Amino acid sequence: MNLPNKLTIVRILMIPIFMFVLLVNDHSYQILAAIIFIIASLTDTLDGYIARKYNLVTNFGKFMDPLADKLLVTSAFLCFMQMDILPAWFVMVILTREFAITGIRTLAAKEGVVIAASKWGKLKTISQMTAIIVVLFNNLSLSFPLDQILLYIALGLTILSGADYIMKNTKLLKDVN
Repeated sequence: MNLPNKLTIVRILMIPIFMFVLLVNDHSYQILAAIIFIIASLTDTLDGYIARKYNLVTNFGKFMDPLADKLLVTSAFLCFMQMDILPAWFVMVILTREFAITGIRTLAAKEGVVIAASKWGKLKTISQMTAIIVVLFNNLSLSFPLDQILLYIALGLTILSGADYIMKNTKLLKDVN
């Protein structure tokens, strides 16, 4: 297993630690949760950079890297819902998109096709991770007024990127028996 794929696995393993720390009802732990989330997010950038620079792109990475991102982001949104920061409908829109795209990727894989992340998908992930980081610090009363705006930008990009994946893969969806 190459280094980018190991970084993807590390990101997945950080998720339960992040969630546990975030959900401890103590503001000092939220700083640690924010740091864990930032480090996990940076592994996404790092694994992609290393994979492209050293030609270490694999089918495992093409499938698992976006999945690790989805797991990390949805874990934060689920925690935010439990903490009464986000309403359930908001989280459900995010989850619906993520499950739908994972389903499309799974169908494509059965047909021998690997669907790499699109530019819209990458922008969606960046916007979600940025919004989550801002919310984590806002929840510490550091007073970032952009948190709600960034969350809705992330939601809009989530919907847009989901529509983009579906439109680009309608033939695949029609051909599946």
